[in-house]
Amino acid sequence: MPSTALTRPLSIAVALLLGATSALAGTVTVVTSFPKELTQAYKVAFEKANPGIKLEVLNKNTVQGLAYVRELPAGQRPDVFWASAPDAFEVLAGQKLLDPTADLINKSAPTKVGNYPINDPNGLYLGQALAGYGLMWNTRYMAAHKLPAPAQWADLVKPLYFGHVAMSSPSRSGTTHLTVETVLQGEGWEKGWAQMLQIAGNCAAITERSFGVPDGVNNGQFGIGLVIDFFGLAGKYSGFPVEFAYPSVTAVVPANIALVSGAKNAAEARKFIAYTVSQEGQQLLFDPKISRLPILPPEAFAGKVPAGYPNPFEIAKRAKVRFDSDLSESRYNVVSSMFDQTITFRLKELQAATRAIHDSEAALSRKPNAQASALVKQARDLAFSPVVGPNMAADKNFLALFTANKKDAAVNKQVTGLEDRWSSQSRDNYSRAKALAEQAAGLLK
Repeated sequence: MPSTALTRPLSIAVALLLGATSALAGTVTVVTSFPKELTQAYKVAFEKANPGIKLEVLNKNTVQGLAYVRELPAGQRPDVFWASAPDAFEVLAGQKLLDPTADLINKSAPTKVGNYPINDPNGLYLGQALAGYGLMWNTRYMAAHKLPAPAQWADLVKPLYFGHVAMSSPSRSGTTHLTVETVLQGEGWEKGWAQMLQIAGNCAAITERSFGVPDGVNNGQFGIGLVIDFFGLAGKYSGFPVEFAYPSVTAVVPANIALVSGAKNAAEARKFIAYTVSQEGQQLLFDPKISRLPILPPEAFAGKVPAGYPNPFEIAKRAKVRFDSDLSESRYNVVSSMFDQTITFRLKELQAATRAIHDSEAALSRKPNAQASALVKQARDLAFSPVVGPNMAADKNFLALFTANKKDAAVNKQVTGLEDRWSSQSRDNYSRAKALAEQAAGLLK
């Protein structure tokens, strides 16, 4: 009896420990930048289909998610990384942080969308949905302000859109990074940055998160937003007074999902990844609150595709950009840093310069003047030229500096010095541009 009494508490403790271990083994931790409407739908459906497995969702923007995965040791990392930016997956793959999942590919899906592979050729991540980048606008807002609907990125540089546009920052949003990179690849480095600076100058806000743009357009805070397509489509199909359009300079690329190397529960995670690319998992993308484009062709859904739903394979045929994820990955940090130093942190100065240029150009249209015209050209060159030229942007040593370990004091000092210089230069450029534009306007009075 004494020995039985002594061993009973021990056996209970062991059982509890085994139960806790079992519960832990049945949990898949997913790091994702996707909104709750999407992740909750997949959580409910997957747990119903797999009663012994729980899904834990950690919502982080893409940049935060990358850092989170990198900083944790093997055995403590999350199980799945799920996001829209293929270049982010290239970063993880390059750092040996992904395990192969090629055996989970849904063979009913095409191998490419346009010329872009849906799944990683090296088998380290899968395409789970397709995405393009474009413009959403609030129809009531546009009517109230008597604004025409935009069709191209270039439309947003026009003076009539000043103060009516919103976007996020590439450093805060992987989808915004892809949008900016799509413009840079479609237009070229210098023209692309000139266009982006002019659009930003017309912006009412650079939002903290990518969600802030569609939310603001849906509720009429902003007129127009630069967004990934599912933000615009979800607003439209959920009943908000919004429309969405793909510019000709766009790209259709996969939103990806991957198994993190050193994951805690790889077997269960593989089941979740397989579920997301299955017929059942793909059907969930048509939920109005999600409104994403499946990797499966429309004919795979036997007439269940909502009326008027975009066909990503047709959009990809028309798209002018053949997105280069290797190029995007190589300059990922440079583009994000440049945007923040010259736009995010200098928005007020850029807005002021942009407004002064618009005003002087309006005056010039009424009263031509060669001297004033020359001053406005100088103002434009100062305000809308990138702080890094195309040759430097292609320099491997320069790019490598921004991918090096910033914990290295020497590297950190160099990068910080460059960023400080860009910030100061842009502040000075915008101030001088504003003064020149105002000088031009003064000549026309």
